[in-house]
Amino acid sequence: MKLSTGLITLALSCSAYAAVPLYGQCGGINYSGDTTCVSGASCTVLNDWYFQCLPGSGGGSSSSTTSTRTTITSTSTSSGPTSTAAPPSSTGFIKTSGTRFALNGSKYTVVGSNSYWVGLMGLSTSAMNQAFSDIAKAGATTVRTWGFNEVTSPNGNYYQSWSGSTPTINTGSSGLANFDNVVAAAKANGLHLIVALTNNWSDYGGMDVYVKQILGSSGTHDQFYTNANVKTAYKNYIKAFVGRYVNEPTIMAWELSNEPRCKGSGGVASSSSCNTSTITAWAKEISAYIKSIDSNHLVGLGDEGFYNQPSAPTYPYQGSEGIDFDANLAISSIDFGTFHSYPTGWGQGGNEQAWGTQWIADHATSQTKAGKPVIIEEFGVTTNQATIYTAWFNEMVSSGLAGDLIWQAGSHLSSGNTPDDGYAVYPDGAVYPLLTAHAATMKSRA
Repeated sequence: MKLSTGLITLALSCSAYAAVPLYGQCGGINYSGDTTCVSGASCTVLNDWYFQCLPGSGGGSSSSTTSTRTTITSTSTSSGPTSTAAPPSSTGFIKTSGTRFALNGSKYTVVGSNSYWVGLMGLSTSAMNQAFSDIAKAGATTVRTWGFNEVTSPNGNYYQSWSGSTPTINTGSSGLANFDNVVAAAKANGLHLIVALTNNWSDYGGMDVYVKQILGSSGTHDQFYTNANVKTAYKNYIKAFVGRYVNEPTIMAWELSNEPRCKGSGGVASSSSCNTSTITAWAKEISAYIKSIDSNHLVGLGDEGFYNQPSAPTYPYQGSEGIDFDANLAISSIDFGTFHSYPTGWGQGGNEQAWGTQWIADHATSQTKAGKPVIIEEFGVTTNQATIYTAWFNEMVSSGLAGDLIWQAGSHLSSGNTPDDGYAVYPDGAVYPLLTAHAATMKSRA
């Protein structure tokens, strides 16, 4: 936890500091607190913004630890941070190798969970560490989380606030500095992050905030993909967020959006002109933009994997939501494919197991055709979970699918249970052992 300005002043006036507790911050750009860790921990450089007290030999200070610094030359919303340091070599960053992922020349298996909430609930660093520890103990390697929260009335944790049509990036302790804590906690638990940068839905702001604030009541949801001013605002946000972590290998990938569609849920209408070409063109532009400022990290779309086959018998294959999975996977600046699976809500109640198994098989076929990795990064049912998940896990393994992330992780924290929408997997639940066995199987796969 960062000290308030008053407490920092008081601490600096004292002749001796109180040691930073385990997993507390002990250094980094703009940090002005204590740099000495409690006995049994040492101050470790996790990124330029965040040094953390991690288990080690004796108490230690960040002054004895060297790192490549990133110099922040501006905090304006239009320019974002810039780096004066050369980016590190590709080793240490997850890359693709055909239809698989690789880390430092060895196979990297994407398996794990979603924790959208970890940076948005005001959690302490110790609570973040517990949440990630619960995920890691099941054998996970990867966690997907939100790198967005658009607000018009600043409150709690948020990353961008709007006053009329003017957005302001929150770099403070409730904003990007808090996301530094998320990155540090993931690293401390041996996990990599996939970070979605906006939301199709109104939860945590998302696309419709951009449209409403810039275009007013005449704006349509799909103008997020086409309006020049809206796209510029989103690019400015990307520059600030992505630019902060260009040299951070804990992040595996950026995603353009969570579940982009022609229609949203924020009360903003969609125009009749939006179709699969609209979102594919946007995905080409934004993914190329991310690559232009960050060549270290992978880029994915973050979509639900809908196909564009109008005559298909079930809706997720028909292209009606504006997503063409195969066309988007073919984009050169998209490194891997993503898809989700919620058959109950997609009209397959009572047929979840068979339909979901085929859905996985079809995306594995697309993976082979494209020669790129594809992961199922969200999936869930709320009934008959053990039987259905076992069947789906078997298909993920046998089909050669590159990886999977269940929706969603759950933890019993001292402050209470983390959010449960009926899908949450807690360490003492019946699904947790299935995840553990599945992770081991995925990692052992050739």
